[in-house]
Amino acid sequence: MPIHPIDYRYGTPEMKAIWEEDYRIRMLFRVEAALARAEEEVGLIPKGAADAISRAAEIASPQRAKEIEAEIGHDMMAVVLAMAEVCDYGEWIHLGATSNDILDTATGLQLKASLAIIESKLRELLRVLLDMAMENKDLVCSGRTHGQMAVPTTYGLRFAIWASEIARHIDRLREIRPRAAVGKISGAVGTQAAFGPHGMTIQRRVMEILGLNEVDVSNQVVQRDRHAEVICLLALIASTLDKICVEIRTLQRTEIAEVEESFGRRQVGSSTMPHKRNPIRSEQVCGLARVVRAQVEPAFANIPLWDERDLTNSSCERVIFPEAFVLTDHILNLTIRILRGLRIRKENVERNLNLLKGLNMAEAVMVELAKRGAGRQTSHEILRNASMRAFEEGRQLLDVLLEDGSVTKYIGEDELRELLDPHRYTGTAVEQVERLERKLRAYCGD
Repeated sequence: MPIHPIDYRYGTPEMKAIWEEDYRIRMLFRVEAALARAEEEVGLIPKGAADAISRAAEIASPQRAKEIEAEIGHDMMAVVLAMAEVCDYGEWIHLGATSNDILDTATGLQLKASLAIIESKLRELLRVLLDMAMENKDLVCSGRTHGQMAVPTTYGLRFAIWASEIARHIDRLREIRPRAAVGKISGAVGTQAAFGPHGMTIQRRVMEILGLNEVDVSNQVVQRDRHAEVICLLALIASTLDKICVEIRTLQRTEIAEVEESFGRRQVGSSTMPHKRNPIRSEQVCGLARVVRAQVEPAFANIPLWDERDLTNSSCERVIFPEAFVLTDHILNLTIRILRGLRIRKENVERNLNLLKGLNMAEAVMVELAKRGAGRQTSHEILRNASMRAFEEGRQLLDVLLEDGSVTKYIGEDELRELLDPHRYTGTAVEQVERLERKLRAYCGD
């Protein structure tokens, strides 16, 4: 019976397939075949052996490898023996190699395939965010700092800020990939002694065959700073998705109600409260982002191994790689779905924009008053006092300002009304969105 929710609740078929055990074993078969090809080319194994070993890599059974491992207690040797059973040149499989030559290089293949999926999802999410930014570039709304209403902003700028962050993750992924999608053929402790003078040639050729980069140097393992960097990237991506969905959850609060996740016709919000329309998808993103971030510490702990290697990283990586990639891919999909179905309640956006009766526009009046000769500090104090009075008395800021001669001697009523219009106080928000869209649209592949 499945235990881990990844088995039955979270994850996409394409990402899960890369981290399934059978796929992993088939990647090990593939690396052994590439090693044989390189060794035959330099004359270390007989002619014809590479073709036979490549055929064995295709027909060998992952299930058989697991059966052998259960008998001998060594996963890599089980892979070698499973291939050897179906190969006339089985004695030449794995010549000169150490386990992690094959294991770490197979991990490089898995990382390369997984990062390709993550990049495609990031581009899709970026496309959605840029579209939403442009569609809502003029939609003025209440900005908030410290959970309190600040000056106006636009929904377009909010979406653009998220889009910019996603684009940085695409940049990071592309920078990291050459350091992550690597393999090595170094033999025991990294000296390549078992390959004689051919070690560097064999390593280079194996990676050419597999489409990976080769390490510059290694001991018995690929150094785990490379893997920690990948996990950090996934944690960064997850944290951005967390950030987006925290904001959606905040804006869906009943008292704010500016946005809402899509809600199915037959969807149930609560087992006891029939009226509930909860942001459950956003909550799931936020919850699973915590799990992805939690993989950072063990990834860092895998860097300092004993001497040329120990085995403490192995069991840990069997958990953190699949969890980090499957869950990151899952919440990327979920965030895309949330945003595509997001409903913006414009009537509530406008209501909230005017909720403070002009107090959120005090800065605009202060700046204009300063420009007209009152001075910045004096203007700040005038508007602070007027704002406190308007708040305590529940009045419109305009009415309080019109009673203050230190304001009206500089600014007339009609001008004050214009200054207190939140739709006139969005600065360069629209231009910023348009500039970003021009810059980032190419990232989407459009």
